[in-house]
Amino acid sequence: MTGKKTAGRMKGKMIILLLFAPALLLFVTSRGCRMKFKTLEDFGKVNNYSFVDASGKTYTQDDFKNNVIIFTNIQESCLDTCSINLFTFEKIIYQDIRSKKSLKHVKIVSFVNDIDGNPVKDLSPVRDMLKDKIHNYDPEKWILANGDAKNVYNIDHNGKSLLQKGDEYFGGNAFQELMLLVDKDNHLRMALRGNVEGMFRRMKECVALLQKEYNTNDTHKGK
Repeated sequence: MTGKKTAGRMKGKMIILLLFAPALLLFVTSRGCRMKFKTLEDFGKVNNYSFVDASGKTYTQDDFKNNVIIFTNIQESCLDTCSINLFTFEKIIYQDIRSKKSLKHVKIVSFVNDIDGNPVKDLSPVRDMLKDKIHNYDPEKWILANGDAKNVYNIDHNGKSLLQKGDEYFGGNAFQELMLLVDKDNHLRMALRGNVEGMFRRMKECVALLQKEYNTNDTHKGK
């Protein structure tokens, strides 16, 4: 039984690797994003979306035109061990972007789902937990979302979809375990698993690399 479960998880990892093979190759062949590549690959536009936050405010993609977004998923009944490793994410990703003025335009949007990946309407329990457990939690920096996460994650590349299904994934849905990095133009720039510590560090590197891209473009515009 254990062997089958392990094999299933490895299959899941390979699906994501095949889906984003060109971009993930830089992680296989180097120690970090900046070693061999100047820019992250552009995987195309993310679907238009809308969601409601914990205070009842409605957002769409148009509200984030000047923001870089990291999308994740949170399960209300299993916060840290089911979809993403929430507190590792907090230490490596959230505290980094919260503390750097150069990353003030980077926001986190976490869809709160049930075990099947369906949206949870009452965000207050998760909001209260983040306020209690996350150091300097800022609800405008890390936004909880009641909305259709599947619509955001409905992305195909290399003939594969992020909406893979299988027993190897939490709740049977691959998207619940994934972090997405979306740029200011609402284009997907990276997708990484959110339950492996090394992937958080790589996402942090990719955020820095995307920022370097923006800084370079601003420099060229100023000339």
